[in-house]
Amino acid sequence: VQLQASGGGLVQPGGSLRLSCVASGRTTGFAGLGWFRQVPGKDRKFVAAISWSGGSKYYDDSVKGRFTISKDIGKNTIFLQMDNLQPEDTGIYYCAANFGAGPSWYRSGFRDWGQGTQVTVSS
Repeated sequence: VQLQASGGGLVQPGGSLRLSCVASGRTTGFAGLGWFRQVPGKDRKFVAAISWSGGSKYYDDSVKGRFTISKDIGKNTIFLQMDNLQPEDTGIYYCAANFGAGPSWYRSGFRDWGQGTQVTVSS
């Protein structure tokens, strides 16, 4: 599956952004899609994930209550609504697919990383 993320930008603390990730190619058979954040010199960090066939959503504790992940299956797209953004949310946001199974599918095994989108939170 090919993934293309968009929607990043520069925003002040407390502001909002909405990221989109469009899937193309093999768009069936995966358990779900997820968002990750990476800053220079560090590994990609899990942010949120959503199951493709069901309604399950998963969040890192640092974004619970501020970020909301959603999907539009008809458009093969997932979204990440980010509210009350803080400087520590700054980074390149990537989306990825997961072809795992079971209730813990979102904990590992993401692949097919798309091109990221830069989010900068600064005053």
